[in-house]
Amino acid sequence: MLLLLAAFAVIPLTLPWLVARIGSRAFFVAAIVPIVAFVHAAIQAPAVFAGDSPTESFSWIPALGVDLSMKMDTLGWVMTLIVTGVGALVMLYCRWYFDGKRAGVGLFSAVLLAFAGAMYGLVLTDDLIVLVMLWEVTSVLSYLLIGFYHARGASRRAALQALLVTTLGGLVMFVGAVMLVVLYGTTSLTTILAAPLPAGDAGALLNVAIVLMLVGALSKSAIFPFHFWLPGAMAAPTPVSAYLHAAAMVKAGIYLIARLAPAFADSEPWRPIIITLGIFTMLLGGLQALRESDLKRILAFGTVSQLGMLTVVLGYGERNSALAGLALLVGHALFKSSLFLVVGVIDRQLSTRDIGELSGVGRQAPTLAVFSIIAIASMVGVAPTVGFVAKEAALTSLLDGGATAEALVPLIGIVLGSALTAAYGIRFVWGAFWTKKDAAGAPRPVTEWPDPPLGFLAAPVVLSGLTVVAGVASPLLDVALSGYADTMPEDVGGKPYHLALWHGFEPALFLSLGSIAAGALLFWLVQRTQWHSRILPFTAADAYNLVLRVIARAAVWTTTFTQRGSLPVYVGTIFVVFVAAEGTALLASPQWRIDLDPWQTPMQVVVAPIMIIAGLVAVRARKRYTGVVLVSVTGLGMVLLFATSGAPDLALTQILIETVTLVAFALVLRRIPARLGEHNASVLPIVRAVIAVAVGATMAMVAMVATGARVADPISDRFPELAYEIGHGKNVVNVALVDLRGWDTMGELSVLILAATGVASLVFVTHRSDLLSRTIASLPTSATRTRRPLIETVDGPQPRASAPGSTRQAWLVGGQRMRPENRSLILEVIVRILFHTIIVVSIYLLFAGHNLPGGGFAGGLVAGMALVMRYVAGGRYELGAAAPTDAGRLLGAGMSLAVACAVVPLFFGEAPLTSTFWEADIPVLGHVEFVTSTLFDVGVYLVVVGLVLDVLRSLGGEVDRQAQELRERGVSVA
Repeated sequence: MLLLLAAFAVIPLTLPWLVARIGSRAFFVAAIVPIVAFVHAAIQAPAVFAGDSPTESFSWIPALGVDLSMKMDTLGWVMTLIVTGVGALVMLYCRWYFDGKRAGVGLFSAVLLAFAGAMYGLVLTDDLIVLVMLWEVTSVLSYLLIGFYHARGASRRAALQALLVTTLGGLVMFVGAVMLVVLYGTTSLTTILAAPLPAGDAGALLNVAIVLMLVGALSKSAIFPFHFWLPGAMAAPTPVSAYLHAAAMVKAGIYLIARLAPAFADSEPWRPIIITLGIFTMLLGGLQALRESDLKRILAFGTVSQLGMLTVVLGYGERNSALAGLALLVGHALFKSSLFLVVGVIDRQLSTRDIGELSGVGRQAPTLAVFSIIAIASMVGVAPTVGFVAKEAALTSLLDGGATAEALVPLIGIVLGSALTAAYGIRFVWGAFWTKKDAAGAPRPVTEWPDPPLGFLAAPVVLSGLTVVAGVASPLLDVALSGYADTMPEDVGGKPYHLALWHGFEPALFLSLGSIAAGALLFWLVQRTQWHSRILPFTAADAYNLVLRVIARAAVWTTTFTQRGSLPVYVGTIFVVFVAAEGTALLASPQWRIDLDPWQTPMQVVVAPIMIIAGLVAVRARKRYTGVVLVSVTGLGMVLLFATSGAPDLALTQILIETVTLVAFALVLRRIPARLGEHNASVLPIVRAVIAVAVGATMAMVAMVATGARVADPISDRFPELAYEIGHGKNVVNVALVDLRGWDTMGELSVLILAATGVASLVFVTHRSDLLSRTIASLPTSATRTRRPLIETVDGPQPRASAPGSTRQAWLVGGQRMRPENRSLILEVIVRILFHTIIVVSIYLLFAGHNLPGGGFAGGLVAGMALVMRYVAGGRYELGAAAPTDAGRLLGAGMSLAVACAVVPLFFGEAPLTSTFWEADIPVLGHVEFVTSTLFDVGVYLVVVGLVLDVLRSLGGEVDRQAQELRERGVSVA
């Protein structure tokens, strides 16, 4: 089971590549995994029937007691067959549904198979925390599947709605799961469900946990008040509706209710919530289905209605009702997924699902019509389908409950709901296949029906046919499902019920027939009266949209109030809060222990006054660039302090950061006024001075007090020893970054990526695509670039007039497209000679950093400086030639590598970011050592290079392009 779960996680990664090569036939490959899982589950049937639940377990997070444990009992076995069996048929169906389409299909196939894997793990896991994690995975994947047509606003809104509702429910459920783990002291579902219900305060806490768990289950299964997201999700492709919204995702909530019912059905909040909301949802969904004219939405609201019935029957908490509920679950998965796939065939062939536009389809597509009617018969409860068997069992179980409110209310509700089911079931058949009549009573023109491929009909025909097979084989179904039903208590005075196609003329049979007759009458009344009005003036979707609008307006008001658009106000607010908070902490301290030395090295005496003077002069500077350079003096002074204090690594990194920062500032300063206060003069200088002095004094006091307040030896004293023993490196700084404190570094990488994305989003206004590498491809690359140098125009590179016979050579490719006044031959020669050497140095620093000054951060900055040189010497097209790839790919590759270094050790039972050390004596090379944390450092290297490249592409190349456009239009550029 764990191996199959791994296959569900890995195989989807290959599907986009496969779809790009063989098209929709890749779904045949995708179907192999669920088929294998289905066969594996079928092979386990004898062991499951005997009560020997196959179990596998892998210790995942021992510190928290979380295991990747899989247990296939009767309930898990049934759900596994549904998830894998229906999933395989839906994927085979996709082969023809997406025939001829490739845009987005690769990603769709991967996400659909990954969703099947998440559901497979969810219904088999025996660990409550893992169940919650997979629960949220299904929500995220369903968001991607529902939003497949992302160019359509309706699809995006439906996907977001489903994500918000189910994720919110999942978060509430997570709190309940944590409470259960705390109460029972274990994450094992088997242990939790086998324990007796606690009393007293623990019992009250358990009731709260149960309610929170039910919130998650009800939101996932679209039970009122969360029912509105499911009809909206019909914006998804039909295979998604057939799988997620009929057989898999919405069943996750029903599964959780069925899983918890044996242990918690007798708790105080269980039955009132389950019965009340289930019955109301059943009636509400059934009534709404009668109003719809879209075949898919009829089925969607019908699904909402029947999910309400499943909630009541499976959550009732009695042996016979549990047996009936599990039979209903199987039947619903078969007939509802079949009907959704039928709608997909109609929609694919006719490009419409509106019953007003369909007429006479049944005569032209008799096979489709017959099997659709069989599926509807199972949904309504007509013999000999499994729906009839399950419905009769449900009614009998509630009749045996006597005249108590707990049995009478759901009995009445299910009878009424069954009548509504019959009504909208007939409406579906009539709308999809019957010949309609116009207002005058004459038959409407027959809708022309192009015959679909036989393979396209296979999945709905098989699923529909299985409803009859399961009904006829109901005694075998009884044997298969009794294992779960026997975990429930029996009604007092009742007797065990057994599934059978015929129990004689019993009350449940007449209730079922009566509900069908009432449903037919209701359908006739709706058709005669043309009833389409709302029962209430608003819907749950209206309430959802109202909540979103209120949140959006509150956010706008809050932003308007706090974000005034003034950077000095923001910075001043931060500084004032800092002074107030830290000043209060300092004043509240009972004693200060300050131990100061005049200086530690003579260099401090030399450098500190220079840094202070530079800071004071920077305050008085009137030109922006002058101010930036003076501020950099402070950073360069820190380089000297680090270098003379035994920290060459920090000195190297600091000087590189200062250089890159100065370049970034220079790029920004090109587009803003050169002099400070030219557009907006500085105001309140005295206030600013007071805040600045207060911040400086507070920071100085914090540093002095903090260094004197230490009472224990610092942990950093052991870093040299730990760096060598754990990280197998002599450079303490680098080993700490990639090993001892790797989590901090990973967080910093995330911040760098966010910063790069933020900068790029401010500059690339309309799109984020980076086309420099493509643009440079049209330029010559030989040593003699051109006899007529090129100049940049809006129409592309154009030759500039030059002397006849000129043989001028271009040292850099991009230099040919620079403006003459911006070119420097000396600079081009220097860059051409030094670029590759600098790149080699950066790689040396990357790999030497474990034992010598350097590392991924320093090496990445050096490589970034090489790119800066190419850009300064040759412009944006030279940058495209130097780095012919998107910066986002480097950022993503680096972050992925870092995350992989954290995740991979988990599969070997180790803590995240645990490194491994190898050493060997290799001929010629000698003694070679390798630490896996070096791979993490490579990720750091790629992220830093990507960051610098992103800054150069946005603040450099894109700003240059915008300036060029302005010049071409005759607009003056500052």
